[in-house]
Amino acid sequence: MAELLEDVIAVARVAGVQVLTVYRSDFDVRGKLDSSPVTEADERAEASILQGLAALTPDIPVISEEAAAAGHIPDVGQRFWLVDPLDGTKEFINRNGEFTVNIALIENGEPVLGVVLAPALDRLFAGARGCGAFVEEAGQRQPIRCRAVPEEGLDVVASRSHGDAAALDAFLDGRKVRSLKSAGSSLKICLVAAGEADIYPRLGRTMEWDIAAGHAVLAAAGGQIFTLNGEILAYGKAGLDNPHFYATGG
Repeated sequence: MAELLEDVIAVARVAGVQVLTVYRSDFDVRGKLDSSPVTEADERAEASILQGLAALTPDIPVISEEAAAAGHIPDVGQRFWLVDPLDGTKEFINRNGEFTVNIALIENGEPVLGVVLAPALDRLFAGARGCGAFVEEAGQRQPIRCRAVPEEGLDVVASRSHGDAAALDAFLDGRKVRSLKSAGSSLKICLVAAGEADIYPRLGRTMEWDIAAGHAVLAAAGGQIFTLNGEILAYGKAGLDNPHFYATGG
């Protein structure tokens, strides 16, 4: 698993180069069938990742966001890749740097390996079952671990581009909260994994590829993602959409 993780990091970094090439250009924004935005960066990163994973693990099927949006969803068994080549397209369009490349390996409904790369921030989060989790910044690798909740209360991270303020207030009602900040893309889950936040409630629609890589990093760092009824979030669900959930280090 450790060797595979290093290989997937390399695949993600190649895709990150594709994303930054478009990011630094005068790119166009188009709409998909569900009205969500898509750019050349999404498509170039996806092509790069699919090529890389096919070379690494030709027998493991891949579900990837842009291919799925076009109706190409392969039959999968107990082991498959989930890919979001550019999570946070709105952050990409707004040029705030908070977008990510995401690759996750799913086994028996569980994310067991994940890589989340924020290429504009030069920040990469990775983790795998039995290997722990780490962050790479400026060429340096440091292990990460979820933290105990501070006595002063929860540091909560919420979505920058999506969210229901009333639902978030209801979820947090009765909990001791020290701070609330916003962030984009799957970085929110990684902030919990790195001990920079305590909880990320997502009270809106997401797809499995949006969060699988971050979930794998979080699990490797000692955290977990739960549905609102307390069950661990699973993958390979019909339709590939998620219920409301919260990511926590506790």
